[in-house]
Amino acid sequence: MNPIDNPFAPGAGSPPPELVGRDSVLEQAHILLARIKRKRPERSIIINGLRGVGKTVLAGEINRMALAEGYQTVFVEASEEKALASLICHPLRQLLFELDRLARVGNKVKRALAVLRSFIGSLKISAGDISIGLDIEPAMGTADSGDIEVDIPALFVAIAEAAEEHNTAVAIIIDEIQYLASKELGAIIMAMHQMQQRQLPLVLIATGLPTLPGLAGKSKTYSERLFSFPNVGALSEDEVCRALQEPVREAGMIFNIDALQAIYQMTQGYPYFVQEWGYQAWNRADSSPITLDVIHEITPEVGLRLDANFFRVRFDRLSNTEKTFLRAMAGLPSPRRTGQIASAMNSTLNSTTTLRANLIRKGMIFSPRYGELEFSVPLFDDFMCRAMPDTLVH
Repeated sequence: MNPIDNPFAPGAGSPPPELVGRDSVLEQAHILLARIKRKRPERSIIINGLRGVGKTVLAGEINRMALAEGYQTVFVEASEEKALASLICHPLRQLLFELDRLARVGNKVKRALAVLRSFIGSLKISAGDISIGLDIEPAMGTADSGDIEVDIPALFVAIAEAAEEHNTAVAIIIDEIQYLASKELGAIIMAMHQMQQRQLPLVLIATGLPTLPGLAGKSKTYSERLFSFPNVGALSEDEVCRALQEPVREAGMIFNIDALQAIYQMTQGYPYFVQEWGYQAWNRADSSPITLDVIHEITPEVGLRLDANFFRVRFDRLSNTEKTFLRAMAGLPSPRRTGQIASAMNSTLNSTTTLRANLIRKGMIFSPRYGELEFSVPLFDDFMCRAMPDTLVH
């Protein structure tokens, strides 16, 4: 079949042709956006789940929903290398200029720009990479303390008040929010607390790994009353069948049932893998229906592509000792106890503490329960066994 017409989209954040199994999260977002515009309180949303389950896709879809509702939006991706201030200053400046362009009346936008100018000025000593041309006097005494837990809430209040003056609302969307430093996450939580207290029209949509509810609760104990934490996971067999069958049916094609069942078993329902299998199956098939034989033919190629494009990009960021730690994990049945991993490495629990912390910080593993560790990347244990097959784990 013509690869140009291939409906499937395996890629980081690429919207799938059929977004299935996420209706409850999207409905929750719809209610949030609608209620905040009507000045009714509602908890913001922090979506959490493993790699490859479509969190970034959901963030993009909610961004489109917010724009359709008349929101002004800021969409940023957190990273290990960039501070929160570096991420948000430029898009917030653009947002405020857009508000000023839409309605050149009132003073709240100009005040918000002055507050942003103050915020940037307070960061120049510690964040010299932030340089934004704002031909406006700073709002002295507001958002200029140098303490991000004081300044971010003040900045968000000024922006929300500017939006309110222009009868609009703001959605700040942060992908991979688990990479924020503890104090930065605390500042975001404190800012959203003020949004709720003052009933200001600014919402937060964030995505990240399953560690997020715990990180937020550890940062500020009241976070569970400010946010909902929907967890997104693997798709059911029926949802996988829909995600594959509906896009090809629109092109006049179908998958055989046994082909769909085989893909579900090999992907375990993880959306990124489903898209990769669908993409390769379409390209390999000569005609409809797409059969089980086609799935068998593409299995080696799909495995190589996933290893190269999904697993190895993460594997190659690790040190040799970190790889050894993960290989030891991969050789153990779930649930994996930290003591068992240390023993498998012929090491002690104390000596692996730094390794464990580094791998959690890099987003490779997380702790679902005290004393236990799991991979944050689906099927990464199988990859580790392929990537380091000669490592003996006792």
